[in-house]
Amino acid sequence: MQGQNANPNRMRSQTMSRVTEIRYVGYAVTELEAERTFYTESWGLESVPSDDGMVWLKAPGHDEHHVVRLRTGEENRIDVVSLAADSRADVDALCAKVAAAGGKIVHEPRALTTPGGGYGFRFFTPDGLQFEISSDVARGGQRDIGHWDGVPVKISHIVFHSPDHHALVAWFVDVLGFKVSDWLGDFMVFLRCNSAHHRIALLPGPPCLNHVAYDMTGVDGMMRGAHRLKVKGTDIQWGPGRHTAGNNTFSYFVTPGGFAVEYTAELEEVDFESHEPKVHIPAPLVMDQWGIGTGGPQTMPHAVPNPGLFVADPA
Repeated sequence: MQGQNANPNRMRSQTMSRVTEIRYVGYAVTELEAERTFYTESWGLESVPSDDGMVWLKAPGHDEHHVVRLRTGEENRIDVVSLAADSRADVDALCAKVAAAGGKIVHEPRALTTPGGGYGFRFFTPDGLQFEISSDVARGGQRDIGHWDGVPVKISHIVFHSPDHHALVAWFVDVLGFKVSDWLGDFMVFLRCNSAHHRIALLPGPPCLNHVAYDMTGVDGMMRGAHRLKVKGTDIQWGPGRHTAGNNTFSYFVTPGGFAVEYTAELEEVDFESHEPKVHIPAPLVMDQWGIGTGGPQTMPHAVPNPGLFVADPA
């Protein structure tokens, strides 16, 4: 029988293998120079050398090789979201789990030719967004970020919309190994893949990105970064404030290409294995415990389907 012939070590590896971190987000934008200028001169990212005609950017406070990739496109869209696994064996096992769950594989695990290299595969989520999972990517440089520097340390978390967010929660948990940390009512869920309260969160809506958040050194760092953005002509869309789920502070902005980005600080740390999820009842002072900021969720970019669902990143 098949069960008698199955390799128990491989089965165990597939069961235990999971995503452990966020790597980068790849965007296509119609105005490449405006987006590059925003991320380097206003947001605080640094350029990574490349010869492929695209813009690769890293966060200065962490050794992740890059956190943003930009290319020129005919429309603004998310091309790919890259996640990390701990080893090549984990990458192989996760690819097998995605395929077994009916996921559409874009390419099987292989050596990656993007800056930093590594080993990984690409696939579509059930909603049609392209993801990558990789290991063995070269580490980049990093420096200590001062209290008042106001530049990002690394990507903190990413939030997506989904037309069936409850089903997508199960998919992230059962296939990629995330765990549920908290719910906001029954419409927003916070998922962890390490000790951070959440690395991914999901909301109802068309399949698309909601926002990408970046960790700052603290509340002062977040506010100093907001000051730099204001000086350069980008105002806070929502914030400053402090969420209840995760207890993190926030200030949201919009890039020239129309993508929402967030400075955040003091995201709660939890035990990955044992943390028990809670359900927070939605209310103004639950969404924002301070209740003093400008704007709100209604002032953020309207959710529309990501262009090119189930279409592989042409880059």
